[in-house]
Amino acid sequence: MTVVGYGSVHDREGRLFAAYRRDDEVVDLSRVDPELFAYGTLDFLLGAGPAAWERVADAVRDAEATHALADVRPQLPFTVADYVDFYASEHHASNVGRLFRPDADPLPASWKHLPIGYHGRSRSVVVSGTPVPRPQGVLGPGSFGPTRRLDFEAELGFVVGRGGSRIAVADADAHVFGVCLLNDWSARDIQRFETRPLGPFLGKSFATSVAAWVTPLTELPRLPSPPQDPEPVAPLCDHGRHGLDLGLEVRVNDTVVSRPPFGAMYWTYAQMLAHLTSNGARANPGDLYGSGTVSGPGDDELGCLLELTCDGTVAIDAGGPRTWLEDGDVVTIAAHAPGIALAEVTGRIGEP
Repeated sequence: MTVVGYGSVHDREGRLFAAYRRDDEVVDLSRVDPELFAYGTLDFLLGAGPAAWERVADAVRDAEATHALADVRPQLPFTVADYVDFYASEHHASNVGRLFRPDADPLPASWKHLPIGYHGRSRSVVVSGTPVPRPQGVLGPGSFGPTRRLDFEAELGFVVGRGGSRIAVADADAHVFGVCLLNDWSARDIQRFETRPLGPFLGKSFATSVAAWVTPLTELPRLPSPPQDPEPVAPLCDHGRHGLDLGLEVRVNDTVVSRPPFGAMYWTYAQMLAHLTSNGARANPGDLYGSGTVSGPGDDELGCLLELTCDGTVAIDAGGPRTWLEDGDVVTIAAHAPGIALAEVTGRIGEP
């Protein structure tokens, strides 16, 4: 399967340039458009809109490679203007609800009426390969220290190109440039103690890892948008083809622990963007929004340790079963669709 995507890299001499990746080859995009890529990132490309995206895609399709992938060092590919994380998997939300609220309905009352999300911190977004220090925080009454329940969350991130407000579901593809794999690291003990009444905060804001290469949305095979019952309000109805035929794979220390299917998601990326901007708030070039943990119905299709273990254990490596991530663990998320693969996102857990 071919890996394609746009990114920002340093070469061996330290020069920063925007790049297009084809498997193990890299094209220097400043040779394609010196003005659009003058500053070595994707920032100007994102804001240029669909006509420019198509023009560059046509130019790079047959462009001669200028570097080998092994000879460049990826950077964060664009300036993250803002970051929002959604909660779009019914399987994940139901599983977490049963764990966190065993005496109540698993899904919040609003869950099937709108895509629930939280506003994250854009400066906590880091490129794949960046070490992830174990966060500290308030673990409970009178208790402060390093988290004892560090978790990963396998997600898909969506990168906004052309900005706008009150973006219609049907117009989403004119605003979403591409996708990247995303790991929304979570300190479950900090999260659980702080969540009520306002939701996630410091349990998630210490790091969010994204892949170094953004795959254009146009490269991905589509599925019909999933049926929803009850049908949401008119501005959130989606009868298009905004489902994505992607299969994810999560590895911890080279052991596969889960294969979540993105096709099982309840809310689509078009509905997330429409809801995000429905009150008049503006989406801007470089905004990033995450799907929330991708989980399916099977026991081997769950996108985080919270679900995989249900407070039990999961076999990770020769060191034996465990419930949460330990210092030194390396988590890698991969994804593929028919004929194409996304760039992986990886991170290694370190000490506080």
